[in-house]
Amino acid sequence: MADPSFDVVSKVEHQEADNALNQTAKELSQRFDFRGTDSTIVWAGEEGITITSSTEERCKAAIDVFKEKLIKRGISMKAFEVGEPAPSGKTFKVTGTLVQGIPTDKAKAIAKKIKEEGPKGVQTQIQGDQLRVTGKKRDDLQEVIALLKGSDLDISLQFTNYR
Repeated sequence: MADPSFDVVSKVEHQEADNALNQTAKELSQRFDFRGTDSTIVWAGEEGITITSSTEERCKAAIDVFKEKLIKRGISMKAFEVGEPAPSGKTFKVTGTLVQGIPTDKAKAIAKKIKEEGPKGVQTQIQGDQLRVTGKKRDDLQEVIALLKGSDLDISLQFTNYR
């Protein structure tokens, strides 16, 4: 029988993000403080988001509304990277992205942390944009999950394929 294992991934449920974007767009069209500011939020590609507004402060307020909707949908703020509003003609525009996958440098840092601070006998393996953790005992794997949840890694982590 194979050793117990699980995968460490960083993924955003696209449907939840789409629902948050649609709720934000509806709120921007209905809220009194956004009237007359031509504030919009749209998808820019698969994982990108573009927010436009007539003023910089309304652009920042739209970002806050979107973040609030993401949090309500269970999406971590570590998975959303957004820039600063920049003037674009007569409007202000800001772009953001939803981060998918674990970059190689972060995966190496996570593997190093598990090797140094985790229980003995636990191995890690980088597989593309995710990390596979295997061990002899399920208790060891649960310790690793607790270790990763308790550490601040600047990346949104989920744990899948626990067997």
